[in-house]
Amino acid sequence: MTGEERLWLGRAWLLGACLISAIAVVNVLTIQHDAPRLGVLPPSIWEASSAFVTLAIFAVPAGMALWMIRTRPRWWIALPAHLLAVLAYSVLHVSGFVALRKLAYVALLRERYVFGPLSTEFPYEFRKDMMAYGLASIIYWLALHRGGQKPAPQAMATSPATFDIQDGARMIRVPVADILAVRSAGNYVEFVLAEERRPLMRSSLSAVSEQLARHGFVRSHKSWLVNKARVTGLKPEGSGDYAVELGALEVPLSRRFPEALAALRD
Repeated sequence: MTGEERLWLGRAWLLGACLISAIAVVNVLTIQHDAPRLGVLPPSIWEASSAFVTLAIFAVPAGMALWMIRTRPRWWIALPAHLLAVLAYSVLHVSGFVALRKLAYVALLRERYVFGPLSTEFPYEFRKDMMAYGLASIIYWLALHRGGQKPAPQAMATSPATFDIQDGARMIRVPVADILAVRSAGNYVEFVLAEERRPLMRSSLSAVSEQLARHGFVRSHKSWLVNKARVTGLKPEGSGDYAVELGALEVPLSRRFPEALAALRD
C-alpha cells in the first residue's frame, strides 16, 4: 500500500473503533438495565470480546475496499467476492469471540461459557455481521476514495520562457522577452538582445521563426523577425513600408508582409 492509502485506512479504522466502542458501552448498559441480576462482568465480556475481534477482522472489509478502488471490478465479479468475504468475516468473528469468551469465563468467572446451538446462533450473528461488514466496507471505500482525490494544485508562477542560442561551441540561454529582433545573416541568424549583445547562430531565419512564433514573434521582412511584445512604435516610411521601433532599434517592415502590420497594430 502507498503511504496515502495507509493513512486513510488508519483513519477509517479509528472511526470504526470509536463506533464499536460506543456501541459496546451502550449494549453493556442496556443489558445491565434490562437484566440487573447478571451484573456488569458477563455483558462486559460479551461486548468486549466481540469488539476486540471486530477491530481485528476489520482488515477484511479494508482489503475488499482497497481491491474495489484499485481494480473497479464489474458487479458480477464484485458481488460473489463480497459474499465470500462477508462469510469469512462472520466465521472469524463468531469463532474469535467464542474463544475469547471461553477464556474469560474460565479466568474471571470460574465457569464455562456456552455459545448455544450453532444452527440458530450463527445465522443470528451472521445477519448482524453482514450489516457490520457492509458499514465498514462503505467507510473504508469512502476513506480511500477521498484519499485518492488530490487537491487541485495551486497556480504556480510560470518560469519565463527561454530560448537557447548556439553561438559556436557556446550555448547561451536567454529569456525570450530579452530578444528584441532576429536578423538573417547569410547562413546564420543574428539575435539582437535588450542588453545590446548580438550572438550568432547557424540557422535559417525560417527555422527560428517557427520556434519563436508561439512567443509572439512576427516576420516583418524577409530578413527580420520582431518581438511583438517589445515594439514601441511604427513609423511610416512611404510606399506602404514602415520602420518598427523597438526602443532605440529600428527594424524594417515591408509592405510585402501585410499580416505583420496587422499583427503589430492589433
